[in-house]
Amino acid sequence: MTRILITDDEAKIRELIVKYARHEGFDTEEAENGMEAVEKCEREHFDLVIMDIMMPELDGFSAVKEIRKTHPDLPCIMLSALGEEYDRIHGFDVGVDDYVVKPFSSKELMMRIHAILKRTKRAAASGDQFVLKGLVIDYSARTVTIDGERIQLSPKEYELLVYLVRNAGIALTREQLLSTVWGYDFFGDDRTLDTHIKLLRRNLKDYASYIVTLRGVGYRFEKAD
Repeated sequence: MTRILITDDEAKIRELIVKYARHEGFDTEEAENGMEAVEKCEREHFDLVIMDIMMPELDGFSAVKEIRKTHPDLPCIMLSALGEEYDRIHGFDVGVDDYVVKPFSSKELMMRIHAILKRTKRAAASGDQFVLKGLVIDYSARTVTIDGERIQLSPKEYELLVYLVRNAGIALTREQLLSTVWGYDFFGDDRTLDTHIKLLRRNLKDYASYIVTLRGVGYRFEKAD
């Protein structure tokens, strides 16, 4: 059974999410703050984490950073009343897969959870490698290295890169990228996609130029020379 860790200092929020998650067939565990979430991730297995930002003892951003040290591929949805672009970028930067702003629709949250889990399982089933000069993507290990050095990508950045690479030379619209990588097209928006492209390019360093912006259309990964 899929296990979800729900982290929020508000009991009513946790209770609401637990109610809908269990209705969807998920096994749930709760944490009242970031420190408790980190400790539970060290002791137990989870398939996805829902993390609030503003919490006592350890905030959500710091908690995700700690969890990423030992569970780099554990999917995480950030849940917060904050809605500024800086907060979304910071969340994606520390490895968050998705960002839901309070007040939120419980149905929408469940759809996002299903989409992330589906994408994660699909990615885990793929194999072999992609090699472009010093850039290597190991699909089975879900790792990316540049000149032998592993680079840290959030799960969503990784999936975006893989989809671009596997469709190298093809113009991909924003709608295609949002629908395929995020798993839903109704809730996606350009800001989410553009933020991840920006972060991905920064992490790819000298290989950033292979991701080409197609103004008014979307993006394309240039084929190897």
